[in-house]
Amino acid sequence: MKFPSPVTLEETAHFINATYTGDAAFPVTGINEIHMVSPGDITFVDHPKYYSKALLCKASVIIINQEVECPEGKALLFHNDPFAAYTSLVRRFMPFVASTASVSPTAKIGEGTVIQPGAFIGNNVEIGKNCIIHSNVSIYDYTVIGDNVVIHANSVLGADAYYFQRKPDGYRKLESCGRVIIQDNVEIGALCSIDRGVSGDTIIGNGTKFDNHIQVGHDTHIGSNCLIGAHTAIAGVTRIEDDVIIWAKVAVNKDLVIGKGAIILATSAIDKSLPGGITYFGSPAIEARKKWKELVMLRKLPELYNKLK
Repeated sequence: MKFPSPVTLEETAHFINATYTGDAAFPVTGINEIHMVSPGDITFVDHPKYYSKALLCKASVIIINQEVECPEGKALLFHNDPFAAYTSLVRRFMPFVASTASVSPTAKIGEGTVIQPGAFIGNNVEIGKNCIIHSNVSIYDYTVIGDNVVIHANSVLGADAYYFQRKPDGYRKLESCGRVIIQDNVEIGALCSIDRGVSGDTIIGNGTKFDNHIQVGHDTHIGSNCLIGAHTAIAGVTRIEDDVIIWAKVAVNKDLVIGKGAIILATSAIDKSLPGGITYFGSPAIEARKKWKELVMLRKLPELYNKLK
């Protein structure tokens, strides 16, 4: 997430009650998770295992819970609870604002778009031209929707990321400040849920079509002209490239890539990145022809066992 305007390192330190190393006037332009950062961003780290990764990432400012040497060209904010400091910054720059109407007066809705009764359109939502938003769809704040998009009843776009930190006294939520972006000519079936990014964007590419009952996790990017079957669950930070077909009841783990033109057959489970242009099946999924040969061999096991008795 980028801030509306830059803030200084000193201002940021004062707000989160931190000490700092670096120029007091050092400009801070945004806040992001470590895998989403760009120059000017703040990120955080609270475990020694990830100190090196955080200090060497593209972020310009790192909130950290141990005094370490500051890398050249960066600034450090020292805080005993970086997670809490980070979430307080999210709440400051993207606070929850209650809506006062079913369609927010701050929403921008394009010519020819139809909003059916019972739909909710949140603050600062942008919807393009010639879209159809069916009844009881909920579109959360800051969601961006292109032209010629159809969203069927009871789908939810922009709910918070499912992202929690476990502590001895329970779970703490990492507040979401990302968006959902739906590009042109997308169709989303009924009862689908697409979560916004924790700090970046969840993106559905041009011409992609969803069946009903599909879950898409935070910061996932789905390419153009994909088909996603019913009851598919796609975890966060996944990359699905163009022209992928995923049939019904497929489970896709987090932080992986499904290559362009791959086909995933129904009821499969994906636990690692898969090259494109291949058909996959199974749990865990492998090349479909290999899996079918395995199944044939398994069916023959009782016959072979009886022959050996």
